[in-house]
Amino acid sequence: MRSIVAVPARLESTRLPRKVLADIGGKAMLQRVLESCAMAKLPAEVVLCTDSTELLEISTAWGFRAIMTAPTCTSGTDRIASVAEQIDADIVVNVQGDQPFIDPNVIDEIISEFKIRQPIPQVLTPIFRLTQEQLHNANTVKALLNSAGDALYFSRSAIPHQRDVAPEHWVEHAAYWGHVGLYAYRHEVLTRWPSLALSELEELEKLEQLRFIDNGVSISTFEISGASPEVNVPDDLDIARQIASGGVPPKDLR
Repeated sequence: MRSIVAVPARLESTRLPRKVLADIGGKAMLQRVLESCAMAKLPAEVVLCTDSTELLEISTAWGFRAIMTAPTCTSGTDRIASVAEQIDADIVVNVQGDQPFIDPNVIDEIISEFKIRQPIPQVLTPIFRLTQEQLHNANTVKALLNSAGDALYFSRSAIPHQRDVAPEHWVEHAAYWGHVGLYAYRHEVLTRWPSLALSELEELEKLEQLRFIDNGVSISTFEISGASPEVNVPDDLDIARQIASGGVPPKDLR
């Protein structure tokens, strides 16, 4: 099964405009993402999906192929799906453009896991055990799983709720899972994306993966040790720069 990494990126981020070109330790954040993805052993290619001619030209100079998308794409999945016919792969791995410290080993792990699962997943995504500190942070997305390890729901709120336990003690009584913004899709699932009905839950939570769940597309999960840092707000960018300079150890910014 042929696999590729697709990195969706735009310049006009709502919370932190032009963040993908922010300098982190002497390199643009997007360059760090693309180069880290290229270090993975299993993908045949790393390709940028963007609506920006500026990003297309820059990424080409860095040595990466780029595909132009429409500026109307509403999410990373939407952006990749809009050009799915230009992607020659059985497995498409979506790595967000705001993960400057993405671990290439996790990319290889999600591809390996995808290939050995029976039946073959429709969508596969990593999860990790949350600490009490992370649990009530709205920037940390939570995954609610069924007994088979498939996602029932994703939320920015802590789920499940424990009625008889104080919120500051929830992780002492149950496992809570954080979601890593990394997906592996079957190519044919991506081609179906434009036909999926828009999801009210997706709009409320601002979580694209809820469109899959609302439309009956299963999302399988597998556990990893922790999430790589993401850059969503200015404070995250400050910490990322400290990490790049060796000032703080790499850890989940969320």
